[in-house]
Amino acid sequence: MIAGLLPTLAAAATPEPVDIPRDPARGAARDELSKPMYHQDDPSLFTRAYNWLLDRFQELVDRMTSVAPGGGFGIIVVLLVVVGLIIALRLRLGPLRAARGRREALFTSEGPRTAAEYRALADEAAARGTWDDAVQNRLRAVVRALEERAILDERPGRTADEAADEAGRQLPELAAALLSAALVFDDVRYGGRPGTEQMDLALRDLDTRCAAARPAHEPVAVGPDRTPR
Repeated sequence: MIAGLLPTLAAAATPEPVDIPRDPARGAARDELSKPMYHQDDPSLFTRAYNWLLDRFQELVDRMTSVAPGGGFGIIVVLLVVVGLIIALRLRLGPLRAARGRREALFTSEGPRTAAEYRALADEAAARGTWDDAVQNRLRAVVRALEERAILDERPGRTADEAADEAGRQLPELAAALLSAALVFDDVRYGGRPGTEQMDLALRDLDTRCAAARPAHEPVAVGPDRTPR
């Protein structure tokens, strides 16, 4: 009798296999593996990002090496040339950047001069080939002439940039040329950029164009038998 019960007891003690569908089983495995206990030794986010960037850089170097003449040596030469260009550009732009940051009054404290007097000073400097002085006094002549015509109000502390901005609003067709002239003035006076004959000629032309320009706020004369245009 006991012998007959053994197969039954064995069958009861052995659990039947559980058949879990594939998708729920996969989800359960992901949930289990997402627990922190399985990731204590994983690299940090920073380490993973660093390794990714290092891999991309290595790929870039490998590609450049495969196409650059001379292989690895050619890459070194190219990098040295690029570094040299960056240094040269930095040295060139350094003084010009300083010119943007240090802006002083356009007119000096030597006392007011007329536009004609500034033009004469610019002509004398140009005759000597002293283009720095020629460029600076030429722009002063332009601004003083606009003040004499009441297009700009007389303000001794005005900078070249401020004068260009205010004059550009009154002479919109010359706004870009005025701003360019102010930048040249700043570069020459503060940034160590040498003045040139071409700069002086451009400012001469600007002086002539400003003299012929009509301010935007100037009213149009209206006669008894005419309507405004």
